[in-house]
This record gives sequence, structure tokens and C-alpha cells, in this order.
Amino acid sequence: MLGDAIADTGGSASLARVEALRTATIALRGHSTPARRRRVVELVNALDLRDAEDVIRAFTCYFQLVNLAEERERVRTLRTRSRGDAPIEDSIAALDVDAADLADLRITPVLTAHPTEAKRRAVVEHLWRIGRLLEQLESLPLGVSEEVEAERQMREEIAGLWRTEPIRRHRPEPLDEVRAMLSLFDETIFTTLPAVYREMDRRLDPARCGARPPTFTAFLRWDTWVGGDRDGNPAVTAEVTEAAMAIQSDHALRGLEAAARRIARTLSVSDRDVRPSRALRTALGRGADALPTVAVELERKLPDAPHRRALGLAAHRLAATREGTRGAYEGPAAFVRDLDVLQRSLDAGGAPRLAWGELQHLRWQAETFGFHVAAMEVRQHSSVLRAARHQLRGGGRRSAATREVLSTFRAIADIQTRLGPQACERVVVSFTRSADDLAGVLELARLAVPDGGADVVPVPLLESRRDLAAATSILDDWVARPEARRLLRSRKGELEVMVGYSDSAKEVGVLAANLELYRAQRAMSGWARERGLRLTIFHGRGGALGRGGGPASRAIGAEPPGSVGGRFKVTEQGEVAFARYGNAALARRHLEQLTNAVVRATADGHRDDPADDFTDEIDTMATASRAHYEALVRTAGFVEFFRRVTPIAQIGTLPIASRPVSRGVEDAAGLDDLRAIPWVFAWSQSRVNLTGWYGLGAGLDAIASRRGGLARLRTMADRWPFFATLLENAELSLAKADLEIAELYLARGDRPDLTQAIRDELARTTELVLAVTSHGRLLDAKPELQRAIEFRNPYVDALSFLQVRFLRERPTAHVERLVQATISGVAAGLQNTG
Repeated sequence: MLGDAIADTGGSASLARVEALRTATIALRGHSTPARRRRVVELVNALDLRDAEDVIRAFTCYFQLVNLAEERERVRTLRTRSRGDAPIEDSIAALDVDAADLADLRITPVLTAHPTEAKRRAVVEHLWRIGRLLEQLESLPLGVSEEVEAERQMREEIAGLWRTEPIRRHRPEPLDEVRAMLSLFDETIFTTLPAVYREMDRRLDPARCGARPPTFTAFLRWDTWVGGDRDGNPAVTAEVTEAAMAIQSDHALRGLEAAARRIARTLSVSDRDVRPSRALRTALGRGADALPTVAVELERKLPDAPHRRALGLAAHRLAATREGTRGAYEGPAAFVRDLDVLQRSLDAGGAPRLAWGELQHLRWQAETFGFHVAAMEVRQHSSVLRAARHQLRGGGRRSAATREVLSTFRAIADIQTRLGPQACERVVVSFTRSADDLAGVLELARLAVPDGGADVVPVPLLESRRDLAAATSILDDWVARPEARRLLRSRKGELEVMVGYSDSAKEVGVLAANLELYRAQRAMSGWARERGLRLTIFHGRGGALGRGGGPASRAIGAEPPGSVGGRFKVTEQGEVAFARYGNAALARRHLEQLTNAVVRATADGHRDDPADDFTDEIDTMATASRAHYEALVRTAGFVEFFRRVTPIAQIGTLPIASRPVSRGVEDAAGLDDLRAIPWVFAWSQSRVNLTGWYGLGAGLDAIASRRGGLARLRTMADRWPFFATLLENAELSLAKADLEIAELYLARGDRPDLTQAIRDELARTTELVLAVTSHGRLLDAKPELQRAIEFRNPYVDALSFLQVRFLRERPTAHVERLVQATISGVAAGLQNTG
């Protein structure tokens, strides 16, 4: 269908150009020869700019459709497995669990607007519509005319996708990002959530599921940084944060209202068959006081259906809450109380399935999303907050930055007044250096809102190796302070600490960073247990392996024993969020996997830590890996080399997020000012994928070179889940690296020494990972993934050859757009950005 769309708009010659390049890159992959390589280069160089743009778009659309097809195959596979005799692995049904195990369970995905989703929202929506058509064609036995019409619609959508520019013309504004995030809420999250809870309800008591109250409380919550993360993003202001929450509240209330109206129509039972309870009659009286005109009209239409009237009144009150008019609910708790009264009246009246079926779904949605969808978290850099504090203490003229900091805390107070304290209370302090940074948050809140209206919770974000190593010292200093003790008492001993995977990996390399993160989490967990505190470790993971990415459920199982404790919180950024929540079946699978992993990790929390048996090896690997990585990135001229061998400049101007993707890389002496996302993104584009493996080989070699060292590494992989998961992720990162294509980029750096260092470490890392895992080829344990990468490679190659061509050309506006288009295409092909 895509080929037909290309031919329809560009003629057969346009399709022939695409096919010629596709055939040539497949042949080159099949058997690389100088002649075949020249053929690819000739085809690429022969394209004029307009034709090149069409070819780039064709390959990009192809990958987007292939990704969609693979997504559909995952859904088909899950459905087939669900009909088997055994429950699906890592599902809720596979859990050995009772209600007591869920008493303190809390799982919190945190949606962020980090610039890692390269697809335009218009493209995403085309793909969603095509996905729904595929679902329609597969799920129902259609008549001939219905099938023909569905295929016609699919051709129309694919034609629209083909003619949609893959790259935005302008950067999105923060509120555009809020609306994009909420499209996931509307598309899948709101409606998928009850299915997850219902599966847990069924697991606990299958015989009476839906006919009695659930025996667990809602354990999922969403938080968001979209519209609240102002670290390095001047576009996010106090006004934006308030507007973001207003938009979120509108979506939540509309979703709850629509569900309430739909369910109310099913409550057709009369008061003769299901007698209303006294509490329900009282609730109807309260509703009539709040909305007398509506109550009179409902009673006129439905005189014998008090249960339907009660839910209808609740729906009208939700509308009044959204519109800010008379009859509004004071908060989500009041709405949940009304639902509880309605459910118990139906149950007592002999209609338990009406009480605990769809009504319970609505209640779960209200308990999880409140009137705000996701709790807003404000993030700011410690240096900005520190500067504001010092300026306010000095009493001089307040800078614009300080005024904005104060306005932010006032915005928090306003949001709490409107939507409740839980809607916006956490302030995440990037690069927390000391307890002073946390105390400063409370001080700024008092200065901005003297009446105490800003009820804030400072959350330290530990990102550098030094800060991770000092984690317990920072926390000791913090909890010794009177203001911290008061805060902990008010929160029943709950404490949250965020750990950053991205900047630590950029600083010291993937192996050393992950080992340091493991040690820090283990130390903090033990520290909290000794003090009787309830610690939640908030994982700042990205999608790419160099930023802590990889399967979330595997990562949870690899955490230090005792560090989960029923609480798990993790960022879901850009492309990751759209991949996990773009399809309802896959969204449900993801949430079930998270739940399964957290429950199991909590149950295993008392086991001994396998890392205790490998203390010497861990120290040796971390030291060797860090030294090798730092030797590369600290080599004189490395930053300039990096800028030449990757499309970092074009990534810097790529309009995929409101936040600048770089703090600035003009300082050739180091990488401190470069954000982790473009650092990872750029290396993946050049097919080196350096951030996911460089230094790992040096660390492994430090052990393997010892007598019996390889056997020791294999023992580690067998007995220590963390190390096994690290190697699994490294295999994928190595498999996506491609030295033959990477050489096209590395040659641009004109640094044979650095190029050779990268070659050598890639070869060593690959050899040792294969040796430790006893695999003949990378990803032998995951043949489907292995085949998928091999199948995609020649198509990605076509885009890489085009990208290298345009990186060499004089940078006109048109050429820059073409490089950006190839970046989007390569990201679609590799299925990761930063």
C-alpha cells in the first residue's frame, strides 16, 4: 500500500528510485564488496534534493508501518498465549499473591517531555488510526464490502502518512507537549487502567470477581513532568505549570463525566426491585441541594430509578466542577464517597454485580486519576534554587530568575488550592549536592507563600558519581534537621529519592555508572530500614540502554534485594511512553509486567544479595571501566571529534521538544554542558551506539584476564540478576552498533587514534560478552529480536548513507532539513533515539 501511495503521487520513477536503493543496500548486506558499496553511493549521490527528500520519507514511512505491524504481531501473540493452559509469563495471573501482599503497593510511572520522541503527533495519529483498522480487520469476521471499505480507509491513511512532513517546522510549546501526553491518557491509559485492576481482582478471587467489593486499594498512580520540568527549559514558567494542570483537570473531569453518564444509562433498576438505602436517599438530597434544577428534571424523567438519578447527578456535578459553576465537587474524595454510597446501596438491594462491575471501574479511575490525571512534579536545578535563596537572603533587587522561582512556588499553592495537595507537591532538585539544597526548597516555599499554603516535598535527584557515593551522608544530614523531621512525621516516615541514570553514564560510562547506582540504592535501602523510614527510589531512566533503558520488568527484578519494598517509581520518556501506551493491549501488558515485577521483588526482598559474593570483582570492573571510558572522553579534541562524527548539530536544532536538547557544547575541554539525551541520540545515529557499551569490555577484561576469570564472570551472570540483565542490555546495544556503517561517520572525525580506540573496544566488548554468555552470536537467546535487527539493517543503511552525504554538503536550510529527516528515519528504524 505504501508503494502504491508513492507511485500515485510521484509516479513510477519515484518508486523505482526507492526500490533501486533498497535492493542495493540489501545486496550490500548480503555480501559486502567494493563494487556493491560504490553502487549504493552512486544511487545516493545521483538524487537531487527533492528526490532525496522523497526517498528519505519513503524509508521512514516504511519503518513506521513495520513497527506498527510488529506491534500488531505482539498483540496477536499475547492473545494466543492467553488461551493457553498456563498464565502468560510476568502477568498478574502468574502471580502467587493475596490481598495482604498488596496492602502497601504503589507503582508510579512518571511521564516526561524529554526530547526523545522524533515522530510528529500528526504522524502518531495516522499510525493510531491505521492500527485501529488493522485491529478491525483481524478481530471481526467482516463482510466483503466491510473488508473492502476498511482496506480503502487504510490506503487513505497511508497516503496521508506518506504526504505528512515527518519533521515539525517549529519546536512545540510546553502546552503542546501537555496535550500530546494527554493524548495517551485519552487513547489508552484511562480505559486500560480498570482492566489491570480487574485482572488483579480476578486473580485474588476468580469465583466472585465483580460480585463483591475488591480486596485491595488502587495501587497505580501517574505523575508528570510535562509542564513542570523547568531545569534548563526557560519556556516552562509558573504560568505554564498552572495552565498545564488546568488542561489535565479538564481531561480528567471529561473522562470521568463521560464514564459516569455511560454507566448511569445501564442502571435501569427500579426502586421496587432494588430498594435505595437511607444513605443513598441522603446523597440524593445533597445532590438536589447542589443542583436543584437538574435534580428536579432527573426526578421527572426517572421517578422510579434513584440509583440512575444518583449517578446522573454525579455526572452533572463533574461537569459543574470542570466549568467552575454551582454544584461543583470540592474534590475527588467527595465524588468517590458518592460512588461508595451508590455501590453499597445496590449491593444491599440485591444487585451486587451492578455495584461492583462497571461502577467499580469508574471508582478505580477516580481513585487513580483524581481530578488531575497525573500529579505535577516541579523540577529545577539546584544551582538555580541556590542562587534565588542567596539573593533573597541578601535583600537586594530580585532578578527575573528569582522572581520566577517565587512565582513557581505560588503556582504550586494555587494548584493545591484548586485540586488538592496531592496534585502538585513534589519539587525535584536536579544535581542535589547537599541537604542544604533540600532545606532550601522549604525555605523558598515559605518566602513565596508566607501563610504556608505551598505544601511541598523536596525530592533529591542524585546524578553524578560523587553524589551517588555520598547519598547516605546527604540523607543523614537531611533527616537530622527539624524541618525534615516534621515533614517525615506528617508523611508517616515516607521519603523519596531520585537516582539519575543518564548523567552518571555520560560521566563515567555505562558499566561504572550502573554499578555505582546499584551500590547507592543498596546503601540507601539499608539506611532507611535502620531508621524505620519508608523509602521510595525514583528511577530516572531513559529509553536507550545508555540512559538506564531496557525492559522495565527485568530491571525491577535486578534491583538490590529489599530496595523495592512495594514501591516503584520510574520515568517514561518521549518515545518510551508512546511505545508503552500507544496500543491498549500493550499498555495493559506493560502495567501487568510492572505489577508482577514489583510484587515479586518485594516478596524476594529478604533474600541475601548475590553481589556480596563479588565485591572484589565489582570494584575491579568499576575502576577499570571508568578509567577506560574517561581516557577516551577526556582525550584532547574528543568533543570536536564527537561533533564531526555524529549529527549532534542537527539534533540540537531538531524541533522535537520545547526544551533545548543541549545546555551548550561550545566548551571543547569537556562534555559537562552536553545533556545526556543528545549525547546518546547522536551516537545511536552514527551507528556506533557507544554509550551502551564503551568501557564494558575493559571492565570485563579486568576479570577475564585473571586465572579462572571467565568462569568467575559466568558465575556472576548466573547468580546475580543485575549482572545478567546488564549483559542482556549490552547485547542489544552491541547488536544495534554497526562498524561498517559507523566507519562512514568515524572517518569524518580525522582522528585515527580515537577511531581505533572505538574499534578495539567494540571488538573486545563483543568478544567478552559472547564469551560470558556462551553465545555464538549476539542475541542468540532472543532469535526474534536478532532477526528483526538483521531484517531492518539494510533499510537503516540506506538512510545512513543519505545522512552522511548531506552531512558533507554545504549546510543550507534545505540540506539541514534533509539531515533532520534522516535522523527521524534512522530513529524509527533502530526504534530508539535518546
